[in-house]
Amino acid sequence: MSVVHDYVNAIVRRRREPMEPIGFEPDWADKPRRHKVYREATRFPLPDPPDAPDGENATLDAALRPGPGGEGFSLGTLSRLLRDSYGLLGRRLGVQANSDEQLLPQYRSAVWWRGTASGGGMYPAEIYWVTGSRGPMLPGVYYYSAPHHAMQRLLAGDVVDQVRAALGPDGSVPTDQFLLVSLKFWTNAFKYNSFCYHVVTMDIGTLLGTWQMTSRSQGVSLRPILNFDELALNRLLGLTSHAESVFAVVPLPWDAPDTLPEPMAAEPTSPEPAPVAEVNRPRVHLQEEERSRRVIRFPQVEEVHAEILAADRPRPTAADLAAAIPAPPPHPAAERLALPDPAPLRASVPEALRGRRSSFGRFSAHRPLTRAELSALLIAGTAGGRLVSDVKDESGGPGLTRLAVFTNHVEGIARGGYDYDPTRHELGVVTPGDPALFLQRNYFLPNYNLEQVAAVLVVLARPEAVLEVAGPRGYRFVNAEVGAVAQAVYTASAALDIGCGAALGFDNVSYAERLGIEGTGEWPLLILMVGRERPGEPNIDHRIA
Repeated sequence: MSVVHDYVNAIVRRRREPMEPIGFEPDWADKPRRHKVYREATRFPLPDPPDAPDGENATLDAALRPGPGGEGFSLGTLSRLLRDSYGLLGRRLGVQANSDEQLLPQYRSAVWWRGTASGGGMYPAEIYWVTGSRGPMLPGVYYYSAPHHAMQRLLAGDVVDQVRAALGPDGSVPTDQFLLVSLKFWTNAFKYNSFCYHVVTMDIGTLLGTWQMTSRSQGVSLRPILNFDELALNRLLGLTSHAESVFAVVPLPWDAPDTLPEPMAAEPTSPEPAPVAEVNRPRVHLQEEERSRRVIRFPQVEEVHAEILAADRPRPTAADLAAAIPAPPPHPAAERLALPDPAPLRASVPEALRGRRSSFGRFSAHRPLTRAELSALLIAGTAGGRLVSDVKDESGGPGLTRLAVFTNHVEGIARGGYDYDPTRHELGVVTPGDPALFLQRNYFLPNYNLEQVAAVLVVLARPEAVLEVAGPRGYRFVNAEVGAVAQAVYTASAALDIGCGAALGFDNVSYAERLGIEGTGEWPLLILMVGRERPGEPNIDHRIA
């Protein structure tokens, strides 16, 4: 048994066997920022993004499916990718059922929302841009400052060779523009302690899922790389690996010769030649300014991360991962229910991202979900979860997740639990009967009334099977796909003008028992609640972008 294997088992059983540290309470007065601050770094505001593309090919429906992508990025399209995914889009202040509602009117406790969902709203992902000589800026390393929608120069000098070396065989891609996505654990761990690693690895999936749909809507195909020399890129960025680490590298196909204006301050104007010696290679020396006076380290998180970093195993292929596909069990014809054509998702990707939010207790059963709407959500969740990457094929297969659903208030569908079969586009009856009491009893928090929810989508996977074929790093592959499913369902819900809320706080074992998969190695890893919201709820939706 590996450390990662033990961690996965602790995660799915944590409702019955609490994880260490037991009794931990967050110090909210000493919480970290939701973004990094480099006070000494020069800031370059990004240009206003171009108008979003329109037409049938730019709808969310089209963006959730693979398509031709012969275009390249420009500075404007990069600006849209970053702003619509992780930039601050506005401030929300509405009546909801979270315990922090009374604090939200205070500016220090304001909720600044983004297009991409994040576990607990913590936003632990950090984005760096490495640009070479063919880019629009002086070659170097830049940090994306989300609150300012700007780039901050951390290092002047062409270090693309270091990125290529860290990527190994993937370093031969025909571009010298790369986005590096790291996770800063403390941003999430201050609240979720040892549970943090499970949450933040899904955050990578929500962000990559957003980039996948955004780039497709702009005619660009992205292929994130999840297997690389992580420690080498951490050294380049000046990161301490147990605290923050690079989890994904995204090569950017680049077309346009546009540029950002240089500031008036004197700065290096030519790249510093890279010394041959590894220890003397250029790297970022600027350090962020941490807000928390006390940063706590959690041994379980660091042990899991250390084992993944140390894993020396060949990268799995799509064929290898096919052995870990979670397939819905067969159901007799009498227990299968054909679903209708889905309701169309005609909203553009930017519109869907701006409409995305968590419902937090606003659900109401006053009007049920239609079968076509449920059909659209199941298709979107399945399609959006197929993340294209270096371990997947061009369509994002094989899928490491599947969906089940509990229905409460869906027109024409009896209450109960069902498997979703995407190949047949059918539901298979698993457990008939009203699930409302089961759903509420097995949810940890008081901020949702699950009887009022129209349906609960359950994201299922076989994490242990993935670990067998991919090694410890396979845990990240699974959770990234779970996160991408969540982002797809969130945006599809926004396009349909219905509510959505994601939750990790449920009894995984009870759900496995209810769905009849106990002992199979398949586990429910996330629930997504969908349905109508109460009409006429007071809300302030102040958009800044």
